Amino acid sequence: MKSLTRDELAERVARDIPEGAYVNLGIGLPTLVANHLPAGREIFLHSENGILGMGPAPVPGQEDPDLINAGKQPVTLLPGGSFFHHADSFAMMRGGHLDICVLGAFEVSTAGDLANWHTGAADAIPAVGGAMDLAVGARQVFVMMEHRTREGRSKLVERCSCPLTAVGCVDRIYTDLAVIDVTPRGLRVREMVDGLSLEELRRLSGVPISG
Repeated sequence: MKSLTRDELAERVARDIPEGAYVNLGIGLPTLVANHLPAGREIFLHSENGILGMGPAPVPGQEDPDLINAGKQPVTLLPGGSFFHHADSFAMMRGGHLDICVLGAFEVSTAGDLANWHTGAADAIPAVGGAMDLAVGARQVFVMMEHRTREGRSKLVERCSCPLTAVGCVDRIYTDLAVIDVTPRGLRVREMVDGLSLEELRRLSGVPISG
């Protein structure tokens, strides 16, 4: 069984973003999606620090220190892109003006609850940012994450043990092993990597998943 690389995972997420969508890419792994959007497809990338019309990462050596995303990574600006106050940016997020947000996660429950801002560990540094606003404000929430932790624990759980970001907000989960929809009847797999059976996916996930 071969799992997807981070870039392959980003490319898979990018394929599901439709023409004309307004999209926020969360800090961390989701930022890679900007580098894999299909050529010729017009997609408007939003950043919570006040950018609309972000492009992919700049060529090394051509970074603009004044042009960064919410994760403080250098980005580019497409023709027609704009800058604005972060209060206006959060109004876009909270007002339901974003079609999709792509967020990372520590855990996602079978009911679509999201935990992505704090592990709950005493020495962990909380980093909520705009995740709560995005999780409840975007019309669709995609989660992009590795299927299991470094310790081999599934990030899909019956009930989140980490502090919640939002309840029942996740629509679809993209991992290095599978694409899984969150439905009223629980998790349902859409795709799996080559060589992975549904039985094995269930074993690795530790939660019920329908085919």
